[in-house]
Amino acid sequence: MTREPARSIWLPATPPPSSGGRVWELSEIAQLPQVRAELRQLLGDAADPELRDRLVLALDEMSSNALRHGGGSVRAAVRRADAAWLLEVSDGAAAEPPMPAVGRDPSEGGLGLYLIAELSSAHGWYVEGDAKHVWAVLPA
Repeated sequence: MTREPARSIWLPATPPPSSGGRVWELSEIAQLPQVRAELRQLLGDAADPELRDRLVLALDEMSSNALRHGGGSVRAAVRRADAAWLLEVSDGAAAEPPMPAVGRDPSEGGLGLYLIAELSSAHGWYVEGDAKHVWAVLPA
């Protein structure tokens, strides 16, 4: 199976407008179980379990990427955007675009950005000030 070049799936773009939701300030991977629990609570029992799982997985992947590769100052957010959910994670690596793993054994990891691209209906990134923002829209 041939993958697209890394730069072709993550292009600079701004996200759609959104409202409400939840924001987390993150400094370490150990915070992610609490973020997952809070996101599940935010979505509540009324949310489709499959949607809840997709949102949790995508936000977890985006947040862990930022914490591992983003240069600090990580902020994760989930907001409602029309008939979808907007996930946005910012970090302090403004000069480094999101780069999916290329030419590496999948068992070594690094496929999170491909996964997010598959789960989302739209995704991208932009720089604002000293922060890089990576975003994805998941249909409700």
